[in-house]
Amino acid sequence: MSENEENVPKIRFPGFSDAWEQRKLGDIADVTKLAGFEFTKYVTYSDEGQIIALRGLNVKNGHLVLEDVKYIDSSDFSKLNRSKLYKNDILFTYVGTVGELAVVPEDDKYYLAPNVARIRMNKGANSLFVSQMMNGNAFYNRIIFPLIATSSQPALSMENVRKFTLKLPSEEEQSKIAGFLGTLDHLITLHQRKLADVKKLKSGLLQKMFPKNGENFPEVRFPEFTDAWEQRKLGDMADIIGGGTPSTSNEEYWDGEIDWYAPAEITDQIYVNSSERKITEAGYNNSSAKMLPVGTVLFTSRAGIGKMAILHKESCTNQGFQSIVPHENELDSYFIFSRSEELKRYSEIVGAGSTFVEVSGKQMAAMDIMMPPTMDEQKKIGAFFETVDNLITLHQRKLEHLQEQKKALLQQMFV
Repeated sequence: MSENEENVPKIRFPGFSDAWEQRKLGDIADVTKLAGFEFTKYVTYSDEGQIIALRGLNVKNGHLVLEDVKYIDSSDFSKLNRSKLYKNDILFTYVGTVGELAVVPEDDKYYLAPNVARIRMNKGANSLFVSQMMNGNAFYNRIIFPLIATSSQPALSMENVRKFTLKLPSEEEQSKIAGFLGTLDHLITLHQRKLADVKKLKSGLLQKMFPKNGENFPEVRFPEFTDAWEQRKLGDMADIIGGGTPSTSNEEYWDGEIDWYAPAEITDQIYVNSSERKITEAGYNNSSAKMLPVGTVLFTSRAGIGKMAILHKESCTNQGFQSIVPHENELDSYFIFSRSEELKRYSEIVGAGSTFVEVSGKQMAAMDIMMPPTMDEQKKIGAFFETVDNLITLHQRKLEHLQEQKKALLQQMFV
């Protein structure tokens, strides 16, 4: 590959053909950090005020995170000339978690706090373009990581930040790329908000559609149901089944056709239908594993306690589970799956006395749980939360697809 080809991206807007030029960050931007004398002489943080002091925890994944902020008084802000932040300044964390970036969105609202550098681009360099380039994994691994000092905690000097090498196209091409990726970022943000909104909706409904402690009626209910809920033992409505592991030294017991789950496989999925490891019939017959029917709710009973998934296919598990096999016409699988936080809290409490947290089948069966008086209401609640969970999954997949698209574009639109 020629030097010219190395300096041209794989994907490019039409009308641009010139090679990109390598520059040092210090040659195209003013790079500085909070002046020590300014901090000690003027800065007093407060929980209220007009000017937000942007600390390292406020800079993450290309965005400002403003859930935990400190303020300085506007009268102090006028004295902090070097640490004032203006629209399009790039923020860069250089101590601790090195390499997080964000772009300042507006003037006269933010101030530079310790451990965050300010990068202000000179004429000819687009800060939105540069921040997109610097925020990629490739830039971190190739440029940032080799310069990090790790004596006590990871850190970068301003001298080393100024040494960062970047390859830049014309200002017009920078602006085009920045605008395109900014639109994609906006779309990603919209999907993140949609996902957060649906999760928040679900959380609120979970609190309202099941009775609070000491009460017999939920706050929100389908109109055709009016009778009081009743307390029942989980073991009266389901069998609680543990698992087992065939001898790992016997090859004849493994790589068969029987699904055999371990707790590490249960993450954030709802249904499971194929395990990572499988056992043979001989392995099954020579272990304490039990065959679990479709609709069983797997429940991890040891470290990482309380992770749940519903079986879509007859399977068995190792001993890290106390799985819930609903009795027909007594317990709906998705209804009890929707009570996951309740089951997890109970299990953590009753299982806390052992060397490590573990809940037994006997303890699970003894759990008191408020139940609707009819199976119809259980099924309707279960179906409702399944619809909500499917909506969450849909938004999650859309978001992940957009994030993967951007990741691929960053690799091909930059040199």
